[in-house]
Amino acid sequence: MSWRGMLRTGTALVGVSVSTTLASGAWAQSATPGSVIQLEAVAVEGQAQDDAARKLEAIPGGVSRVTADQLEGKANVTTGDALAGVPGVVVQNFFGGNDQPRIQIRGSGLQQNPVQRGILVLQDGLPINQADGSYIVGLANPRGADTVEVYRGYTANRLGATVLGGALNFTSPTGSTAPGVEVGIEAGSFGQFNTSAQAGAKSGEVDGLAQISTSRRSGYRDYNDSERVTFDVNGGARLNDAVTTRFFAGYTDLEFDVSGPLPKSLLESRSRSVYAGPGTGLGAGPNVIRDLPQREATQLRLGNRTSATLGAHVIDAALGYTYTDDEFRYPISAGVQATDSNDVNLVLRYAYSPDASQPLPLFESSLRYAIGKAEREYYINRNGSTGALFGRNDLESSTLSVNAGMNLPLAQDVTLSPSLTLARASRDNDDTYGAATRPTYNAVSGSSGSQTAKDTSYSHDYTGFSPALGLSWRPQQDHMLFGAVSRTFEPPTHDDLLATNGGTPNTSATGFVTPDLDAQTGTTVETGWRGKMGKVGIDAGTYYSWLKNEILSLRDASGVSLGAMNAEETRHFGIELGGNAQILDDLGLRLAYTYQNFRFHDDPVRGDNRLAGAPRHLINAVLHYDATADLWFETEVKWSPTKIPVDNMNTLYADPYATVSLRTSYGLTDSVRLYGEARNIFDETYASSTLVVDQAQATQAAFIPGDGRAFYAGVKAKF
Repeated sequence: MSWRGMLRTGTALVGVSVSTTLASGAWAQSATPGSVIQLEAVAVEGQAQDDAARKLEAIPGGVSRVTADQLEGKANVTTGDALAGVPGVVVQNFFGGNDQPRIQIRGSGLQQNPVQRGILVLQDGLPINQADGSYIVGLANPRGADTVEVYRGYTANRLGATVLGGALNFTSPTGSTAPGVEVGIEAGSFGQFNTSAQAGAKSGEVDGLAQISTSRRSGYRDYNDSERVTFDVNGGARLNDAVTTRFFAGYTDLEFDVSGPLPKSLLESRSRSVYAGPGTGLGAGPNVIRDLPQREATQLRLGNRTSATLGAHVIDAALGYTYTDDEFRYPISAGVQATDSNDVNLVLRYAYSPDASQPLPLFESSLRYAIGKAEREYYINRNGSTGALFGRNDLESSTLSVNAGMNLPLAQDVTLSPSLTLARASRDNDDTYGAATRPTYNAVSGSSGSQTAKDTSYSHDYTGFSPALGLSWRPQQDHMLFGAVSRTFEPPTHDDLLATNGGTPNTSATGFVTPDLDAQTGTTVETGWRGKMGKVGIDAGTYYSWLKNEILSLRDASGVSLGAMNAEETRHFGIELGGNAQILDDLGLRLAYTYQNFRFHDDPVRGDNRLAGAPRHLINAVLHYDATADLWFETEVKWSPTKIPVDNMNTLYADPYATVSLRTSYGLTDSVRLYGEARNIFDETYASSTLVVDQAQATQAAFIPGDGRAFYAGVKAKF
């Protein structure tokens, strides 16, 4: 589709609507487990900020919020940086810079390489995900976000996400919340150079804001370049006393080299290198030097939100359009995958709040419908260039989620919150390749061949019900105990249902595998406590999930994809603990602790082994010191104290590690701030992530190095 056609299509699709969780603090207006959001009719300002905080405290589940102020002083804010202090959210960086890290909540989508399923990712309440649930997390923009909202587990049902993990929402500032002009420049180690500019204004009942940011990096490792350009605008207006509307448009251009994994021996001796494949004699793995894996993705987003408040009734509607152009050059065993996709999302919401003294609506309902079509082509990766076509598919998807829930005050301090979500999804694939054979290629001999082409078409429908029941009790004003039981439902994506196979680290794929997958379902029981005791705040929760048909993406001992499968039964247990304490007037501590114990259950091959790729313990601690009113210092420790299994057979492990970083910020004037940081100051050599395989070899290239010692500095000015 041409840019002109794309813009015409997007403009035609954008209508009067409302985003699901827009405006700073909108997540704090969420309702109880499994229900939907009650949105304010205007941007959250002044007194509405207090209302948002009150509603946040009433949510009986795992919900967190990261503000731009909390990220101040970080000179290269990636998704990992933005979410490092959120318990229960695990971000394992792959190649640094602007790439796609492995991000998972409660193990959802854990075993994909890269992860592109298991979480609903939103920008200003409108999905980055395609209609089948897949997403490119590198398209999210934490550097330009005013807040990052985190919904863990069933708390995301109100957004139309019935998956185990939940949802993330990156919300932008508006002309009302961030008037004026802000510019910034950041630079540092590994060729890092970032620029940003933002301008917002408000006149009467109309406001608008525009942002642009660029980020370039040559990288810690060889063959590690990355580049990202993002442009976002939004504008809103109060149409009358009851109705407000806001339009959004955004464009992101993302490109990064895939440096690939290393054997443990190279991780420890030459962590900045890339692997040249099994011919080196060090072990199985992709030949990065020859195959030059890389990803280039662009995305255009258009949307609108409209909200009407009629006494105790709030009605919202949202419509968004997304165009994504994605080319992923994998190693030779998978080839080059090029996808053009068009997706439309519709969201309708209704909330009834007859008692204004209650932070949550008495009744809430929502509908989310996503529909999309993608044209996908597969080519041979011929020594780092696009070779012959060996597959072509038209992929169609739709996902419908309808939710209804109540928040029933049983007593002055007790609320019961039942809800029910119905989800229905379709995944259709039309194989349009047409030829009788598929070409093959051997990179060692340089010879070409062919294999008989088999039709890969399929049509699948999935339906699931996700009831939830939550109960909250406030024994005191600043304390809340909660518990809930809920069901989850997660249909597979096209990436699960259609994958190349038959290749090796030196030969191209010979065909495709189209597993007949069931939807992943589960039952989760969770409980928690949120409270304040003087200068100490605690937000603690624990959960246990019984999963059936967990969708796992498997790889063989050489790292080649085997496709997806359903694990009959698995168990996910976790603890999510967040805390903060004001130790002295000028000294504060923030702590996030995540415990994960994810296991197979009586699997005929894997027994009760731990699922590969999940860290058992993760600790993030930040000590903040205010030296003066204008100068502060921070020390941050990230610690993974136990080994992490690389494979489901639990034969190969990544070692424990800890990194220490320092940062400082100084207000030169009221409008100019200087900041700098030193990361990994002890130059720890460690694996920030690994491939996830079914059974690994001891010498396999499976370890992805984290960045070494690095220094960054930046300046921001506001006018």
